[in-house]
Amino acid sequence: MKHTASHIVSRVAASLLGAYAFVWGSVVLGIALLLAAGMPYGEARTVAYLLAFLIFLACFCWSYAAASLARVWSVLLGGGAAMTGAAWLLTRA
Repeated sequence: MKHTASHIVSRVAASLLGAYAFVWGSVVLGIALLLAAGMPYGEARTVAYLLAFLIFLACFCWSYAAASLARVWSVLLGGGAAMTGAAWLLTRA
């Protein structure tokens, strides 16, 4: 299958920017959930940051392995936005 330059640029952007957005959402949601569970902030932040490396690696690799570029963008950006919104709602409760 032949890919155009714009397809490759979009795939690279998804692997970097989309994965970053997804990791951002997972970190803020993880910290919010751990704080709600009673963990001190410093420990919650450390746990979330350690998991962030693995999550970013998985998102980065998946963005190249997935067949549908539209699915990659929607999962990474939509998931990041959904997790960030859930964390915001959790901290307001």
